[in-house]
Amino acid sequence: MKKRSLILVTVDCLRADHVGFLGYSRPVTPFLDSLTSNTFVFSNALVAGAPTYFSFPAIIASRYPLALGRDVLGIAPGEPTIAAALHQAEYATAAFLAGNPYLNVRSGYHQSFDTFRDFLDSALPGDSITSNGAKGRLSKINIQLEGASRQHRLTSQAYDELYFWYCQWRTARENLSMDSLRRYPAADVIVDQARSWLSSLGDEPFFLWIHLMDPHHPYYPPREALAAVGASEMTPRRARFLNSVWNRDVSTGRLQRYREEIVSLYDAGVYWADKQISRLVHTLQQFRRWDDTVFVVTADHGEQFLEDGSRYHSPTNLRQQLIHVPLLLRAPEPAKPRRFTQPFSLIHLAPTLLHAVGAEIPESFQGRSRWDEILAGELPNEPAVSECLDGCNNPYQVADRMRHRLVTVRRGDHKLVLNFNKRTDCMYDLKNDPEERSPIPIGSLPQERARLLQVARTHLHETRQGQTTELRLRARVRELQQMASTEERVLD
Repeated sequence: MKKRSLILVTVDCLRADHVGFLGYSRPVTPFLDSLTSNTFVFSNALVAGAPTYFSFPAIIASRYPLALGRDVLGIAPGEPTIAAALHQAEYATAAFLAGNPYLNVRSGYHQSFDTFRDFLDSALPGDSITSNGAKGRLSKINIQLEGASRQHRLTSQAYDELYFWYCQWRTARENLSMDSLRRYPAADVIVDQARSWLSSLGDEPFFLWIHLMDPHHPYYPPREALAAVGASEMTPRRARFLNSVWNRDVSTGRLQRYREEIVSLYDAGVYWADKQISRLVHTLQQFRRWDDTVFVVTADHGEQFLEDGSRYHSPTNLRQQLIHVPLLLRAPEPAKPRRFTQPFSLIHLAPTLLHAVGAEIPESFQGRSRWDEILAGELPNEPAVSECLDGCNNPYQVADRMRHRLVTVRRGDHKLVLNFNKRTDCMYDLKNDPEERSPIPIGSLPQERARLLQVARTHLHETRQGQTTELRLRARVRELQQMASTEERVLD
């Protein structure tokens, strides 16, 4: 029997309510929408952690992000992963990842891939002008003015305001293009690499992982994508201004006036990812590999656009805009396509995909295959746990990785949020309060709150008890070696 191949497409920052097959009104995912007639759609897929560095251990290794300890980053050396399982099954393996700084060799994501390219060696310049600018470019007088302004809040704000507009004036005459401003390789670059690799395979089974960054800030989509979402008047200069102002530390009220344009830039990035995924699938059809390939599209986390005043995807909360992601799974099964509304944690994704292609599932995986239930249309309604470290914005700083946990438990329409820093637990009714504005009073629904608290307690206990000492030590040794290597380069 011919082995099935597997393609995993992950799109950075793609929130669930910005794809058509989950109800978004803007036509940003026409190709993925067209696949839903013969695919499995998961309306309530939830990441096991956010952002990227807390999400991918679950996607790639079916491991909760903090299960090896808060101080462990990425995939441990020798840790069982979906790539390792398929490599052992004699699959050709390749990953093309669009320059995300946390999906790299340093974090162990290259393991078991015959071909691995993270595009970090060809990083694009991106948006270098912000409200604070680069101090190396400031004149001595300007440096003195800035220092003097920091003595008082009002003068500091005045300086930041003046300097922001000075930067905009200074760059007004530059010859800009979206391509020159873009920080990450666009999806067409990644898909071109993947298509070239696929053309070299012949009939052997393969595992291909591609990660697209087009919806990630700073937002600089191609002009074709802007036209497709009705923003054809957007110029590179305007896009640069919007990205700069959106990055400023100013009031939500001042930012609100730019939100609609920012969302258009984001949506155009989603559209471009969808268009290039279409090219990838057409290549599979051209090579006659589509009918023996399991194909899945999901995201590592979402994005916020001033919900509760937040932007981007900093680990300061685990609101639905960040942990609720699209999940579309297509297999050559003659099964009836279904739409599942139960919460589905991505901790179960890797074992489910391995089961779908007939490969052995590593015993260390913390998730379980749901493939049989999916085929039967009877996905269990079970709790889903997500976690991160509150305010861990730079995981390469060890001190940042020792912060307090944030944990959420989703069961049905109820969601419990545990903040170990503030020592609070808040429960929400997502059916009646989807924006999580009003926590359910402590005295209400005591049995449901107790059930969710017990799930959280069991999760914390099991992940702590299940820590693999050897993997943890390997990860710590790797980091120490990397630190020593960096110090040697500095001394040289």
